Amino acid sequence: MSASGGTRAVVAALGANLAIAVSKFVAFAFSGSSSMLAEGVHSVADSGNQVLLLIGGRKARRAADESHPFGYGRERYVYGFLVSVVLFTLGGVFALYEGVEKVRHPHAIDHWYWPVGVLAFAIVAEGFSFRTAVREARPLKGAQSWGRFIRTAKAPELPVVLLEDFGALIGLALALGGVGLAVLTGDGVWDGVGSLGIGVLLVAIALVLASETKSLLLGEGASPEAVARVRDALLAAPDVERVIHMRTLHLGPEELLVAAKIAVRPDADAADIAATINAAEARVRAAEPIARVIYLEPDLYSEAEAAAGPDPDATPGGR
Repeated sequence: MSASGGTRAVVAALGANLAIAVSKFVAFAFSGSSSMLAEGVHSVADSGNQVLLLIGGRKARRAADESHPFGYGRERYVYGFLVSVVLFTLGGVFALYEGVEKVRHPHAIDHWYWPVGVLAFAIVAEGFSFRTAVREARPLKGAQSWGRFIRTAKAPELPVVLLEDFGALIGLALALGGVGLAVLTGDGVWDGVGSLGIGVLLVAIALVLASETKSLLLGEGASPEAVARVRDALLAAPDVERVIHMRTLHLGPEELLVAAKIAVRPDADAADIAATINAAEARVRAAEPIARVIYLEPDLYSEAEAAAGPDPDATPGGR
C-alpha cells in the first residue's frame, strides 16, 4: 500500500479523536454518563493508537545495518500489534468495567443535552475520519471486498484506521442509544448497557486486529497475485526452463524477499548462468517493484527424480 496514503488516514483519525475525546470528557463531567466516560476513554485509546502507528512508520524507515540486514520494515507490524493490545485493555476492558458498575449502581443522567450534543459532533468528526480512510484505501482495495482487504493487506495502518473508525461509529450509536433510553425511561441502567455494548465491540475489534497483525509478525508471503507475477517474470525468457520452487516473505509492507531455485539449460556455462540470473532479477523487479531482496539459485531439473522425491516442489533440482 501507499505509505503516504496510510499516513494521511492516520493523521486525520488522530485529529478527529483528540477533538472528540476532549468533548466527551466535558460531556461526562456535566452529565455523569457512563457511556460518555467509556466513549471518552475509547477516543483516548484511539488517539494513542494513531500515535503508535505514526511512530512505527517512522522507525520502519531506518536503513538496514549489521544487526538488522533486512531493515526495520517489520516495526510497522510490531506497533500495529501494540494497537490491538491498547484497544483491548484501555478501550474494551475499561468500557466493560464501567458498564458493569453502572448497571449495578445506576443513576440518572444530568444535563442530557451535553452528551447528546457531543455524540452528534463526534459522529460527524468520526464520519469525516472514516471517509478519509475509505478514500485512501479504495484504490488499494480494488475489486476485493472490504473484509478481504482487511485480512490480506500487508500494511497495518489503513486496516487499523478503518476498523477503529467503523467501530467508533457503531460505538457512538450504542452510546447515543444508551443515553437516549436512560433519559426517556429515567433508568440509568440503560446507560450502563450502552457501555457494555461499547466494551464488547472494542474487544471484538481488538481481537480481529491482534489476529491479523500477529500473522504479519510471524511472516506472511506475497499475495497469490504477486507470486504469479514473480513466477511469470522468471519464466519470461527461454533461458529459465522452469521454477523448481519459490518462497516469498514480506520484510515489511513495501519490502518483499523472493528466493527461488530455477532450472537452467544443461549446456549453459558460468557466464551464461550469471547473465540469466541477472536478467531474471531485473524482470522480477520490473514486475513486482517491492521485491527488494532477490536470491536466485540455478540448478538442473530432472523430472524423473523429482517425481520420485517426497516433495518434488521442494526438492533441490528435483532430486
